[in-house]
Amino acid sequence: METKILKKLAKLVRYYILTSTTKAGSGHPTSSLSAVELTVTLLFGGFFDKDRLIFSKGHASPLFYALYAAAGLISEEELMTLRRFGSPLEGHPSMEFPYTEVPTGSLGQGLSAGVGMALNNKYLDKVNYKTYVLLGDSEMAEGSVWEAIQIASFYKLDNLVGILDVNRLGQSRQTMLGYDVVTFQKRIASFGWETIVVKNGHNLNEIIRAYQKAAKLKGKPIMIIAKTVKGKGVSFLENKEGWHGKALSPEDLEKALLELGRVDKNLRGKISLPAKIQSSKYKVKSIKQTNYAKGEMIATRKAYGNALVRIFPRHPNMVVMDGETSNSTYSEIFAKAYPKNYFEMFIAEQNMVGAALGLSILGKIPFISTFAAFFTRAFDQARMAQYARANIKFCGSHAGVSIGEDGPSQMGLEDLAMFRTLAGSVVLYPSDAVSAEKLVEEAAKYYGLVYLRTTRKEAPVIYSAQENFPIGGCKIVKQSGKDAVTIVAAGVTLHEALEAYEILKKSNIFVRVIDLYSIKPLDLATLKKAAKETKFIITVEDHHPEGGLGEAVAAALTGVPVTSLAVRKIPTSGKPQELLDYEDISRDAIVRKVHESILR
Repeated sequence: METKILKKLAKLVRYYILTSTTKAGSGHPTSSLSAVELTVTLLFGGFFDKDRLIFSKGHASPLFYALYAAAGLISEEELMTLRRFGSPLEGHPSMEFPYTEVPTGSLGQGLSAGVGMALNNKYLDKVNYKTYVLLGDSEMAEGSVWEAIQIASFYKLDNLVGILDVNRLGQSRQTMLGYDVVTFQKRIASFGWETIVVKNGHNLNEIIRAYQKAAKLKGKPIMIIAKTVKGKGVSFLENKEGWHGKALSPEDLEKALLELGRVDKNLRGKISLPAKIQSSKYKVKSIKQTNYAKGEMIATRKAYGNALVRIFPRHPNMVVMDGETSNSTYSEIFAKAYPKNYFEMFIAEQNMVGAALGLSILGKIPFISTFAAFFTRAFDQARMAQYARANIKFCGSHAGVSIGEDGPSQMGLEDLAMFRTLAGSVVLYPSDAVSAEKLVEEAAKYYGLVYLRTTRKEAPVIYSAQENFPIGGCKIVKQSGKDAVTIVAAGVTLHEALEAYEILKKSNIFVRVIDLYSIKPLDLATLKKAAKETKFIITVEDHHPEGGLGEAVAAALTGVPVTSLAVRKIPTSGKPQELLDYEDISRDAIVRKVHESILR
């Protein structure tokens, strides 16, 4: 397209940014104005061909929506509903707007999602489409951006193009580097990226040359680093502090529009939209059944790895990723069997979750694993995944104090609480190899966010291969007509509860033992029945009491006395059994608590 038409489109986009934010009474017009030429040239200048564009700089949503209005894909009337309740044009891009690739706004996440999309297009679907990511200079302070930069270089993602809008001003002050584009260039290049510096990010000819050069580069990811002016196009906004996140008043809008001059509101550009993701159609293959002998000692983390290999023929869209712990999580079993569908993501959990989101958006089923404790640092990425309606399976191994000698830094004790808070999530906690394999299979079938908690410690197989473990269910492992107390447990504490059952039985005390393998959603009917038929409920978990299994049960059984045994002391290194005893979640602690309950 001729530059004179691009200039007119840029003016139209500026008009839309200013009028929509003033109408809304809020928004980020100055952050949007700085990237107008960069995005108008990309989308309307002949460089964007069924590619994907992520606004990692999500607060520039007025620009994002204005571009699609300039393309005639939404009307000016619709644009004026910006930030209004019920409008798809939310304050930061969300999936309510049909052209949003991933929801953004929590800064530092867009490039990771772009990595996931680029991995898919280069190594899985093997298509030529590029992924463009618009970044702000403020978010370059986020470590997750540099995690993404590193991994993109490692995988030679030459189909990934970052566009860094260096407008100098952050929310409250100048950014760390200000206008030092040379340092940005050196740092990014040192990570193995091709870098293209645009000295004037509002000069259409310079921008065009940058995109032309980017189109020819091969073998490395590309970052276009453009020096821009925040508030560009309105003199009293340009490069001025104190305007971030503020809309113009109607009076200031009039002044701004006078400066802007005549706008051709009938002009329209054309965007070459990416193809919609189609549900993959493939022949459902039969798979082997779980084959473990009762009493066999095997850790649920190893069963997780076995299950991934076993079910892959039925779910060929599966992708497995790991945070460089694959020989502990046992995802290495899958990596050896299906290396083309495995991506090593190294010790960079935030980027791993963000990349999984990008893969999910393009129709893949990512299974991602690391120690349960390390998902805490990527919770923001998991939180944003819920707003993307993503289909991601998280596996946290080495959960709880039962990991033993490695000590508290490696013990996941917050993970159940964390994943329970996510909207629509499923939280599963298998106790043996059979239930672990079956729950991996259930996770693959379920569309949405699933967290699977696995254990380092080996445990005896207690279930037969014929058992089913539907999401939202539980198993009554021990039951009689004389049960005085119900013990609800999962994972390692289920085995402690079963040992406690045998000890109590010798004293003619009978307890009901429930394996609450599905912590979210709960099998409320079974729990209510147990509460009605026994005097007390005791929950036992290798997790902090806040937000864990006990609180889930107590919240569900309103008015029913529930006693929670959980990890309440700061743990130390030690033998697994020593730590279970220390935290009062072992068989002996359960026996004592049952006796206390009966004597009340």
